[in-house]
Amino acid sequence: MIACRKAQFGRGDPVRRFDAGQVDTRVWRVAGRGAILGSRVRAVDERFTSVGDVELCYETFGDPGDPAMLLIMGLGTQMMGWHEDFCRELVDRGFFVIRYDNRDSGRSTHLESVRPPTPGQMLLRRIPNPAYTLTDMANDAAGLLDALGIEAAHVVGASMGGMIAQTLAARHPGRVLSLTSIMSNTGSRWSGQTALRLWPVFLRRPKAGKDAFVERIVKVFEAIGSPGFATDHEWLREMAGLSFDRGASQASTARQLAGILASGNRTAELRRITAPTLVIHGKADRLVRRSGGRATARAIPGARLLLIEGMGHDLPRGAWPRIIDAVVETAARAERRDTARAA
Repeated sequence: MIACRKAQFGRGDPVRRFDAGQVDTRVWRVAGRGAILGSRVRAVDERFTSVGDVELCYETFGDPGDPAMLLIMGLGTQMMGWHEDFCRELVDRGFFVIRYDNRDSGRSTHLESVRPPTPGQMLLRRIPNPAYTLTDMANDAAGLLDALGIEAAHVVGASMGGMIAQTLAARHPGRVLSLTSIMSNTGSRWSGQTALRLWPVFLRRPKAGKDAFVERIVKVFEAIGSPGFATDHEWLREMAGLSFDRGASQASTARQLAGILASGNRTAELRRITAPTLVIHGKADRLVRRSGGRATARAIPGARLLLIEGMGHDLPRGAWPRIIDAVVETAARAERRDTARAA
């Protein structure tokens, strides 16, 4: 059994224990915090399920009878990184949408018994005892689908979430109807590497407290975001504040990064993916440069590549029409393929 911290609760919240695979169908909100967030980021309707030794926090949108679309977020970013309006636009296009906190994020399990790697270990990519790898995180996603009674879903992942989605498609091909990998990479050292000028932003020691955390997130997205699109600073600040309240941790993010590095170069594994695949990358991405998207598209048989001018390492609202149209078309491509096979 992994020694870990379960999701944190406010005073008076009951402790919850579940058997593996059991879904808690009660709704949990971030009590007392909605008032400080205004109307742009609402409290999350939190639901929980246990997948092995990990408890995952998730939220759903739409009709469970519609085709499922699983959204997987990136490094150190909670499920709110998928804007609620983005999720609802996908619902309007006919999908049952699921977003969730990865392990070591938000209200899902934080593996605090495992020390995070040192900066030197991460710099050298030598992680002697990682808490987990991308394979474990992909198994979490498959377990969440099991808990929801979903045999297969269209899967969309951003950044680290793209790597998890890729791994899910490669290792659990029957669970992935279509794959969209956004601003992600193959794990190769020779593609998608971070621009050197960004390193000071991430190496600077963060200050303690909520206000400092919010300001740091704003500064990070000013550095990595989309120069060709407007930034919704109000939403970004509110999302960062809610993330702090729900459980943000530098150690947890470091363990996630260690899991990425310990997974190594996954190019050979990506060649096994059979799901119709779309790779989206911003031409202005400085965190995972566009060569990472090109390498991903080359590695996955039949993958289509969409490069978006002016898009960085975020999901700007101005780019949503192109992103959502392309995701929906990829899902339709999967449906056409399955229909042709059944004929």
